[in-house]
Amino acid sequence: MIGFGYDVHRFKEGRPLILGGVEIAHSHGLDGHSDADVLSHAIADAVLGALGLADIGHYFPPGDPACLNISSLRILEKAAELCSAEGYRLVNIDSTLVAEAPKILPHRDAMKANIGRALGLDPARVGVKATTNETMGFVGRGEGMAAFAVAQVEKTD
Repeated sequence: MIGFGYDVHRFKEGRPLILGGVEIAHSHGLDGHSDADVLSHAIADAVLGALGLADIGHYFPPGDPACLNISSLRILEKAAELCSAEGYRLVNIDSTLVAEAPKILPHRDAMKANIGRALGLDPARVGVKATTNETMGFVGRGEGMAAFAVAQVEKTD
């Protein structure tokens, strides 16, 4: 089974930029109730979607004080727990970040390691890519970032 995830966050001054559980030096972070890790959110929703479950907002409501500034790696861990509880195992993840800046390649291996660890998945089975929006739209104007992800799961029986 395959699931698809998408997330988007606007930039905000005064917040760290966290992507795939890695803090990246940048002029702005992403705005959100959690750490706003757009990549991890898209991946979590892809896993949950493959299982036919509700999105991350169901498990981590944006207004819940317990979720304030929570690490999105915890969200990925919950998605992995639900996958196991439903009788499935993760096969692989593929994801794409969309942003004009910063450069992602120098941080890609650390992101893959963090995501793999949180999901109980070999980092070699975690795809992390990046592209720009060719200066078009809100991403192209540098107002925020988007991420897309797919997850494949299979029944453990």
